[in-house]
Amino acid sequence: MSSLHIGAAGELLVQYRLLRLGIDSARLTTDSGVDLVAYSSEDNTARTIQVKSTDKPVRAGGKGALALGWSLPVDLHAELLATVLLSTDTVWLFTRDEARELASPRARDTMLLNWYVDPTVRGNLAQHQVEAHRIEHKASVLIG
Repeated sequence: MSSLHIGAAGELLVQYRLLRLGIDSARLTTDSGVDLVAYSSEDNTARTIQVKSTDKPVRAGGKGALALGWSLPVDLHAELLATVLLSTDTVWLFTRDEARELASPRARDTMLLNWYVDPTVRGNLAQHQVEAHRIEHKASVLIG
């Protein structure tokens, strides 16, 4: 799959998962840092979402432990960030502030949100530490 296909599949997966939770959303066609707008019928508000997708875990540094990672702009425009792992159809949802707090500075104007898949690996975050951010736990709280 090309990176465009991975990104589009991630957006569609987030939309599908939101719809399964009773939350309507729409994809945007412009590249403005906002991929989806989700609508809360509870309080009649919309929340913007940027979606970052990967198809599978990769080895940290090319030969280390399996990890997931998404590059983010420092000036994240969307209110929420959805990270997607396509190989398992898993989606995590973070507020802008949560994403900034968990991410590490990277090159100029970017940061990296990443964690190890194996909980026994020491270092940054491990996947079990972000389980509370799975979309099925966070969507109703953050979107409604």
